[in-house]
Amino acid sequence: MEDAPVSTKIEAIKQPKTTGNLFLKKLIKNKLAVVGLFIIIIMVITAIFAPLIATHPPEAMDTGNALVDLGTNGHILGTDNYGRDLFSRIVFGTRISIIVGILSVGFGAVIGTFLGLISGYYGGRLDNIIMRLMDGLFAFPFILLAITLMTALGNGLMNVIIAIGIACVPGFARLVRGQVLSVKEEEFVEVARSIGSTNGRIIFTNILPNCLAPIIVYGTMSIAGAILSEAALSFLGLGVQPPTPTWGNILKDGKDFLVLSPHMATFSGLAILLTVVGFNIFGDGLRDSLDPKMKV
Repeated sequence: MEDAPVSTKIEAIKQPKTTGNLFLKKLIKNKLAVVGLFIIIIMVITAIFAPLIATHPPEAMDTGNALVDLGTNGHILGTDNYGRDLFSRIVFGTRISIIVGILSVGFGAVIGTFLGLISGYYGGRLDNIIMRLMDGLFAFPFILLAITLMTALGNGLMNVIIAIGIACVPGFARLVRGQVLSVKEEEFVEVARSIGSTNGRIIFTNILPNCLAPIIVYGTMSIAGAILSEAALSFLGLGVQPPTPTWGNILKDGKDFLVLSPHMATFSGLAILLTVVGFNIFGDGLRDSLDPKMKV
C-alpha cells in the first residue's frame, strides 16, 4: 500500500479537525442558533445588571402617573395601573425568569439524570419501579403538574423552582435511561468491568460523559418551557407574588387594561416570547451541532 502524498499529510497537520472545532464550526454556521445565543446573552446581562439598567425602582407606586403612555415623564414603556415604571418592572422580571429557568431545570436535570443512570444501568425491578414512577408523573401535562405541586407547596420563588424542577424530572430520566441502555453495551464499558472498576465508577466516569450531549441539548430547550411555566403560574396567581415584578404578574395586571393601555400586556408578552424563542432556536442549533450525522 502506497503512503499518502506528503502534501496531504502536511495539510492534515496544518488543519486538525478536533471535535471542539467541528462543534463550533457547525454552531456558528447555524445563523438561527447564533441569534438565539445572542438573545440569551442579552437576557442574562439584563438579569445580572437589572439595578443598573432600570430607570426607576420597580415597586415604587405613583398613582398620579398611572397608565401613562410610552415615553411620558421619563417612563420609557409607560406605567402600569399603579403608576409603576413598566420598563423597570420588565427588566427586573428578567431576573426572576432566568433564575427560575436555570435553577429549576438544573434541579430537574440532576435528579432525573441520576434516576435515569441507575434505572438504565441496573435494569430489572429497580428499573421498573423508577420508570413506573416517571410514567405516573408523565400522566399529568407539564403545567398541570406544576400547578398541582404549587398548590401543595404554596407560593414563593423557591417553591416555583422546586415545582417546575420536579415536573422536569421525568423527561430527563427517560432521556438518560435510553442513552444508558445504548452506552452500557459498548466495548469500553466491558473493558472497565474487566479491570475491576466499581459500578459507581463505571456509571459516572464511563457512561455519564457519553450522555452529556443530549442532556445539554434537552436542558437548554427545557429552560424555555420552565420560563413559560413560571409566567403561567404567576399569571394564575400561584407563582411569585406581587409586588415582586415577574413577566406573568405584569401580564396578569395588563389583561384588565387591554383597551385602555395595551402596552402593559404587550411588552411583557413580547419579553416572554423573545426569551422562549431564543432558548428554543439555540437548543435546536446545539442539537444539530452535536449530531455527528450533520455535515459541516
